[in-house]
Amino acid sequence: MKDQERQPTGPVRLSLVRSLWYRSRREARDDAEAGRSITMPVSVGAPPLQQVLRRLAMGLLVLALTTLIVYADHEGYNDNSDGSVDFLDSAYYATVTLSTTGYGDITPVSDTARLVNILVITPLRVLFLIILVGTTLEVLTERTRQQVRIHRWRMRTRDHVVVVGYGTKGRHAVQTLVGQGIAKERIVVVDAQRKATEAAGDDGLVTVTGDATHSEVLRRAEVPHASRVIVAPQRDDTAALVTLTARQLNRRATIVVAAREDENVPLLRQSGANTVVTSSSSAGRLLGVSMISPTVAKTLEDLMTLGSGLTLVERPVTEGEAGQSPRSSADLVVAVVRGRQLLDYADPRLTRLQEGDRVITVRRAVPAAEQV
Repeated sequence: MKDQERQPTGPVRLSLVRSLWYRSRREARDDAEAGRSITMPVSVGAPPLQQVLRRLAMGLLVLALTTLIVYADHEGYNDNSDGSVDFLDSAYYATVTLSTTGYGDITPVSDTARLVNILVITPLRVLFLIILVGTTLEVLTERTRQQVRIHRWRMRTRDHVVVVGYGTKGRHAVQTLVGQGIAKERIVVVDAQRKATEAAGDDGLVTVTGDATHSEVLRRAEVPHASRVIVAPQRDDTAALVTLTARQLNRRATIVVAAREDENVPLLRQSGANTVVTSSSSAGRLLGVSMISPTVAKTLEDLMTLGSGLTLVERPVTEGEAGQSPRSSADLVVAVVRGRQLLDYADPRLTRLQEGDRVITVRRAVPAAEQV
């Protein structure tokens, strides 16, 4: 899994540098469309006062450096008042030069001083002016930085998870994924509602605003390179169209779809869904169990709620467990995935665990504080 998640940084950097130097008309149009629909998580910057003090320190540093350069060659300068240039005169000359005031009372007369002014003092003057107009420059830089972040994200995003719909189902699905150890940087949320994508952005997720039934929107979410797609819209017909579009873009991804009605499950499977979860029937079964045995219903809810009480975990068999009985495992083994078969704990074929098996176990949930 780690090898699959490792990204080729070399080609990405070359492509990033190329995008800063040259872009075709089609690439510029794609980046512009992506910039309008893709939202990266907000990065926390320095407070305004710290930014002002930082710019002031940079300006003073440039002024001090210019003063030292002028004073190092003060004999090459002429002061109209007394003919000589001391350290104070050097600081004065640096100040009026960097601010482009230029009174002309102190001038470079030697060839060396004039060459230094051309090659060193002039670039420092430009740098000083850049610092003075730092507010405007920061706005432009932020726009460029945002474009660079989006372009780099599009080039590097591979084997990620796309969640279509950030309502109650989508939000809880994301929470479960994060609780299972999937980084937020590997989750992309697609929703047509701006409020939903803003909420996902506040949660630290990359978002794409748009109608997921359109292939272009799913392409912006890099669905062709995704490993898993969760489809959780409000309507079953929308879920079917999104599933069909996602499957056309990606033949290998695992697609899990939430449906409201059981009668739509076959249609969703034919559209390309690997797994369909029916919310209405699942809720109905949980209601029936709650009526017969509230404690069983509470246990089921506990198993489905991440981070509280018991939790279901799928993991590979360890070296120490291979060749042993499932009952000898430290965790409670309820099922084993062997090849493409799912064997429950009572299956007579499940006498010994084998290498390559994946076990589904019940274990005590680890609190978030202990995970950190």
